[in-house]
Amino acid sequence: MAPLEVGDPLAHRALEALLRAESSLRRALSAELEAQGVSAAGFSALVVLTTAGGRLELRTLRRRLRWSKANATEVTATLEGRGLLQRRRHERDGRAVVVLLTPAGADLVERVFPDHTRRVALAFARLDETEKRSLTQLCRKLDAA
Repeated sequence: MAPLEVGDPLAHRALEALLRAESSLRRALSAELEAQGVSAAGFSALVVLTTAGGRLELRTLRRRLRWSKANATEVTATLEGRGLLQRRRHERDGRAVVVLLTPAGADLVERVFPDHTRRVALAFARLDETEKRSLTQLCRKLDAA
């Protein structure tokens, strides 16, 4: 068997570093959210609904969170089962589903969001403002590829 040739070793190291950092941050932030009784994905959906005024079509929520249909169905079903949101058929287009934030969902976001924001700030406290801007630009550049 021929040895594998890595065309750009630096790119592979960058990828490994990015994936490790993402995994580490996700684990830390997810653990804190799960301690509050909600998954990271579920919390993201609740925050997006909150910022959208409490109501969105499911396809819009999916697009904003970059979720597959299956993932969106699973997460919203779980949140609905916990009374944090409701799913209803669209009034004018019966094929579409509308997702509505419940008072319990709004309460959870209001209660958890301030501590989550502090944890995110703490997670990135190792970076100065210039590094945070650079990281943001680099990630956006990679995302556009």
